[in-house]
Amino acid sequence: MKKILVVDDEIGALTLIGIMLERGGFDVLKAKDANSALTVLDSNAPDMIILDVMMPEIDGIELCGMIRERAEHQHTPILILSARGDADSVMRGMDAGADDYLPKPILHHDLVAKVEKMLNLTEV
Repeated sequence: MKKILVVDDEIGALTLIGIMLERGGFDVLKAKDANSALTVLDSNAPDMIILDVMMPEIDGIELCGMIRERAEHQHTPILILSARGDADSVMRGMDAGADDYLPKPILHHDLVAKVEKMLNLTEV
């Protein structure tokens, strides 16, 4: 079972995304902020990471850059999932090392399909 780390400061969003992914057949790790996420990464090697942008102290774009600086996570797929869908935010996220950027809210099947595609689980 593929393991996905979801980082979002909104507990409702964190829970909902977690349920969507679990129903999609994934094992989910959760963190409510950047520092918690880095702690989780110290002891876990998720197959993929999903980040929210708007979080206190360290936002998801900064966190993305911090994750990319860690050798063991340089090639871990990172998806930014954010209510901020403007071109500037998307470009900042991609420049920080994200593999893709999707707007919130997101439908269950769209999220699972995107994760499967990013993890190369879909048959072509």
